[in-house]
Amino acid sequence: MSSVIHLNMLKILTLAAILTLLTACDNNQDDLGRYIAEIKARPATPIPPIPAVRTYTPYVYNGLRGRDPFRQSTSEGSEEEVGAGPSEDGPHPDFTRTREYLEKFELDTLMMVGTFAKGTSQWVLIRDPDGTIHRVAEGNYMGKNFGKVSAISPDEVELSEFIADGTGGWLVRSASLVLGGS
Repeated sequence: MSSVIHLNMLKILTLAAILTLLTACDNNQDDLGRYIAEIKARPATPIPPIPAVRTYTPYVYNGLRGRDPFRQSTSEGSEEEVGAGPSEDGPHPDFTRTREYLEKFELDTLMMVGTFAKGTSQWVLIRDPDGTIHRVAEGNYMGKNFGKVSAISPDEVELSEFIADGTGGWLVRSASLVLGGS
């Protein structure tokens, strides 16, 4: 019998707690209603206008004067300036020749994976980004900068690339791929 009394007492206490919480919610609703009424009763204040947009004034960079900010200024750099400015007789890539397959890839995405020779002929094996291995000989081209293979050794392939100098001329730059690297 005492367990029935405890159970009834527990039910009564739970009911009292629920009623207390519900009245508290009603009080909060009244507070919320008063706050909303107070906000609506305030006089309307105008929203300040959006500030005017300032007109953009572009900076004109004249790259024809001064030092090229993208070239190293040491005398021992691997870049050799051959003919600055537009010149018909200066170095320039051959735009009339048919581009080779490996010229559609950046040089740093190609990897030298080996070399082989037969008689006096020597080739370097180059892996493209798709994983295909290509046989390249001296005089072949690869890389997007008109890179022509100039020398092949067992652990390195050397190229000469043409880089536009920004004034209509071209710079000749040495580049290389080492075995197992880029």
